[in-house]
Amino acid sequence: MAAHRPRPRPRPRQGRAAGHRARLQALLFALGCGVQRHCGKVLFVGLLLFGALAMGLRVASIETDIEQLWVEAGSRVSQELRYTREKLGEEAVYTAQMLIQTARPAGANLLTPDALRLHLRATLAASKVRVSLYGKSWDLNKLCYKSGVPVIENGMIERMIEKLFPCMILTPLDCFWEGAKLQGGSAYLPGRPNIRWSNLDPRQLMEELGQFTPLEGFRELLDKAEVGQAYMGRPCLQPTDPQCPPSAPNRRTQQSPNVAAELAGGCHGFSRKFMRWHEELILGGAARDPQGRLQSAEALQSMFLLMSPRQLYEHFKDDYEIHDLNWSEEKAGAILEAWQRAFVEVAQAAVPGNSSQVVHAFSSATLSDIMKSFSDVSAVRVAGGYLLMLAYACVTMLRWDCAKSQGAVGLAGVLLVALSVASGLGLCSLLGIAFNAATTQVLPFLALGIGVDDMFLLAHAFPEAGPHVPFKERTGECLRRTGTSVALTSLSNMIAFLMAALVPIPALRAFSLQAAVVVASNFAMVLLVFPAVLSLDLHRRRHRRLDVLCCFASPCASRVLQLPPQELGGAPATGGPVQALARCDTTGQHVVTVLPPTPASSTRDLLAQLDEATGAPACLPLPACRWDLAHFARRKYAPLLLRAQSKGVVALLFVGLLGLSLYGATQVRDGLALTDVVPRGTAAHAFLAAQARYFSSYHAFVVTTGGFHYPDAQAALLGLHRALGSLRHVVRGPDRQLPRMWLHYFQDWLRGLQVAFDREWASGRITRDSYRNGSEDGALAYKLLIQTGNPQQPLDYDQLTTRRLVDVDGLVPPDTFYISLTVWASNDPLGLAASQANFYPPPPEWVHDKYDATGENLRIPAAQPLEFAQVPFYLSGLRHTADFVEAIEGVRAVCEEAARRHGVRSYPSGDPFLFWEQYLGLRRWLLLALSIALACTFLVCALLLLNPWTAGVIVLVLAMMTVELFGLMGLMGIKLSAVPVVILIASVGIGVEFTVHVALGFLTAVGSRDRRSALALEHVFAPVLDGGISTLLGVLMLAGSEFDFIMRYFFSVLSVLTVLGLLNGLVLLPVLLSVIGPPAEVPPVDNSSRLPSPEPLPPPIAHHGFYVGRPPAWHGPDTAPETPPAMGPGDEDPSGSAQACILLQAGKDPRFPCITVVKAFEVGPEPLGQESTTGDRPPRARPTPPPPTYATVTATASVTLALHPGLPGAARGYAHAAFEDSESDGHEDVPGAQRTHHGCHATATCR
Repeated sequence: MAAHRPRPRPRPRQGRAAGHRARLQALLFALGCGVQRHCGKVLFVGLLLFGALAMGLRVASIETDIEQLWVEAGSRVSQELRYTREKLGEEAVYTAQMLIQTARPAGANLLTPDALRLHLRATLAASKVRVSLYGKSWDLNKLCYKSGVPVIENGMIERMIEKLFPCMILTPLDCFWEGAKLQGGSAYLPGRPNIRWSNLDPRQLMEELGQFTPLEGFRELLDKAEVGQAYMGRPCLQPTDPQCPPSAPNRRTQQSPNVAAELAGGCHGFSRKFMRWHEELILGGAARDPQGRLQSAEALQSMFLLMSPRQLYEHFKDDYEIHDLNWSEEKAGAILEAWQRAFVEVAQAAVPGNSSQVVHAFSSATLSDIMKSFSDVSAVRVAGGYLLMLAYACVTMLRWDCAKSQGAVGLAGVLLVALSVASGLGLCSLLGIAFNAATTQVLPFLALGIGVDDMFLLAHAFPEAGPHVPFKERTGECLRRTGTSVALTSLSNMIAFLMAALVPIPALRAFSLQAAVVVASNFAMVLLVFPAVLSLDLHRRRHRRLDVLCCFASPCASRVLQLPPQELGGAPATGGPVQALARCDTTGQHVVTVLPPTPASSTRDLLAQLDEATGAPACLPLPACRWDLAHFARRKYAPLLLRAQSKGVVALLFVGLLGLSLYGATQVRDGLALTDVVPRGTAAHAFLAAQARYFSSYHAFVVTTGGFHYPDAQAALLGLHRALGSLRHVVRGPDRQLPRMWLHYFQDWLRGLQVAFDREWASGRITRDSYRNGSEDGALAYKLLIQTGNPQQPLDYDQLTTRRLVDVDGLVPPDTFYISLTVWASNDPLGLAASQANFYPPPPEWVHDKYDATGENLRIPAAQPLEFAQVPFYLSGLRHTADFVEAIEGVRAVCEEAARRHGVRSYPSGDPFLFWEQYLGLRRWLLLALSIALACTFLVCALLLLNPWTAGVIVLVLAMMTVELFGLMGLMGIKLSAVPVVILIASVGIGVEFTVHVALGFLTAVGSRDRRSALALEHVFAPVLDGGISTLLGVLMLAGSEFDFIMRYFFSVLSVLTVLGLLNGLVLLPVLLSVIGPPAEVPPVDNSSRLPSPEPLPPPIAHHGFYVGRPPAWHGPDTAPETPPAMGPGDEDPSGSAQACILLQAGKDPRFPCITVVKAFEVGPEPLGQESTTGDRPPRARPTPPPPTYATVTATASVTLALHPGLPGAARGYAHAAFEDSESDGHEDVPGAQRTHHGCHATATCR
């Protein structure tokens, strides 16, 4: 038969954009071909390289310091914190261990003696905690913070004071005598019982000791501190207690005290002047009557202050008791942590479980333990998440026909993604990026969900390369089709996470950078190593081995057909359908249809016949296996979605969703409560919940720095202090004044000295030549008054009567300011400690000796100019983030005004400023990062797609997704903090996973907008949906976290983001593209809906195509068939009879082209290239087909199939799934072709 010359066909118009992208596709094609040629080597080297990077996890460090994680990097807060640490060191002065007592149920009044006695029971048990470590016993008295311990020259008195000096314990029990029981110190004096604060009257003790040693200075110190009788003059909660002192006001009356009256205005420690505990610190949920008198309270709080590890180390480093411990700061920290953990356990166990009240305990070690457990990697959840993903990938990619199944590819892909996540995190460790809770708890699952998306895309696209693609180019063709999409999604994700790193919170910045590195690692793995796995699987399919169990041959290579007997040539139109068996032959290019020996033969006979021919068993497919997502998208989803009515409904629904989201956006509040971080149901969570409900006070400071002259700025400093007192959230004392600052204590102390000097000068006890007959205060005043501040002439005795230690305005003379500061710091330890000034440089020590006869004691060293000083205050009523922001802005405004008007440089310090100041600019950071991320996504899409129109549509959908996610967060009650901000920014990159594949498919398809949208959905619906489900599965394991923070702020938000991505990518975007989408890149010259075929045009087809050839020689049951001789190509039928043709239709099963007989008819002996008619259709000339190919069969038909469009982004045509496992080289197709016709042969055989 003569060869057929194809007729000329019009060439399509290919746009410049497609031409430029073709260069990128050519590079990807070359990469894929290279990987396929050396797939084993690539896989080995890739595993070796990524495994080596994963070893970097061995040097990973986990950061758990809250300040290092949550203080804005590079902000004024971080600069101020750095300045504070440069001056004071790395650690705080003390740490607080707290007890909160509440009623059960909440709301009952606790201002009763019974409630206070229960509080005493818990605090007393906690104060007696003792731990043994390093062979020593450690109790509260050794570890507690003691403020202002005086230095006494008398050694015996100094040792006794050191043992007796009270710990700093802020408690409502200090309003009563029982508060003394919490102080564990004791001392021994001959002839007296052990001295404790519960039986100590300082006045009486001074009188007794004064008989043996002069204690005038110490007595004056106690008088200035207003110590008085200490606890001995306070009422007893239980006046019947035998230990209740006779000096207690209610000891004689035996009446219970009025608890509310005693606690009104707060309590004080052993010093009434310097140790004042504000009511807001010890009472929660207070209620007052109309006159403002305290009536009730719902909570009580006590705080035990401990030394910091450094202080404890410094305190004991010269102590003989620990000389054998190899004492270090680390051991000091371990001792403190052990005591704190025991403190919590003992305090909570002190109250019976059936009590009507409950005690919550919390320590610094508790918070540290929470952060450490929060940062621990849950191996069970990580393993469970990855096993779940392995199962999903394997199940979704398994097929009944083992030659088309990719279950092993799915398993290998998930394992490769897991390796890429580990290698990315290992690289981050090598780069010095510290891990944190977000990294360990979230990133492994988020990276898994995102990483497998591209794996699914490549796996779905790989089998769609038709028989026209040579075997050695299969992997290259796959990368040419999908590489652009993979690059777009990966680059967009990396850009989004890098933009999220703009948020200046170190924990989230590290998380974003690590996520970007992991995405880059996934990109390299999917583009380089995973194609090697696909290439290896291609060899398995070539040898028709079982999927997963590749050591066994595949039995599933045949399909059973139902042929109506009346359609068979010469067969009677009676009886049921005839069963035939269709299978691909060994070359993969022919479909062989095997007929049974008789029309009445059973399926068993048919299969037995095949077994005799092949020697291998066959298997029947399950009916459910004939359905897949591509078929659903093509037949059901796309036609329904792209109807005009459906488009209107979709538009209305998404407009409604957008409106609802805009309303929800107005409901988003800023903040992140610590209760969200701590696991629910734990003791720590109960404490934090009670603290957030009842106690909203925070200790803060205004720090004055160097850069101005303190002696000349005294009035400005006092004005700064007064301005602070005018702020709404600042706590004031009973006199409605702010607690005094160091300058007040300094001035008052100097006034006291001046008064003593004036009195003793007038009485003659102090003269120009002598001060020894005066008091300690008078002598100190004498020494200060003669100071000039001039190094050349340091003393001037004429100033004794001409100058004052403070002027009429209470200001210290500037020329002697630093000399007076030295004296005050050395001689008023209680006042200095109460001021909490923390001077830097610290004033030098100077010991006053009233009886020094040499005169050297008159020379007083001046303190160095101050570079650091603190003004303490308390903030209360801070329950919501808006309250914190208001307080921060108010204090900042006061500091800025002082700097502007008086040059006083200062800044606020404290927890509210460290952790809440980020909310002042958080929304600005969010808008900036989102704008940059969207702009970068537009540029990347426009550059890779070379179509700004399409990039604009993608960015529009991404912006809508972000608004929808933000609004739904508000409706879900999720507050805006740095964590949701990072997810909102990352949603831009994650959203690209759901949009770019559809957009690229639409852009590269041919036809009308509706048809291109339908074609895009047909080919990307399955991988996009698989990617969405895999992302949900990846974050699903976050739901099992014991931390509510992970559940609410990561699992909930990421799940909502994934659902929104699927809805916007598979519902909204196709509708938008069908309405406002860009034109096709490769439109036909005649503007038709499809490109011309590269092959000779077939005859007119009724449905999917014609099968034209010789009919089977079907015989009746009683007639033996005649086996004709084999014929070669071009041979004529030796019988010379009229040639019979059978018209066949291609089946609709996407997995196998089932062949069904439509009609059998006879034509004349003219060649097949002449006219033929079907039914009433007029005759039409068609080209002469190529000569049929004969095998060892009795009849052969030339097959022409109408196939589907190509995969989006591909330059080659799409081949039917039946021939996807063809290994032999096929014919090339025209780039951009959307409909191709291939010739194969159907063979009918009867016996």
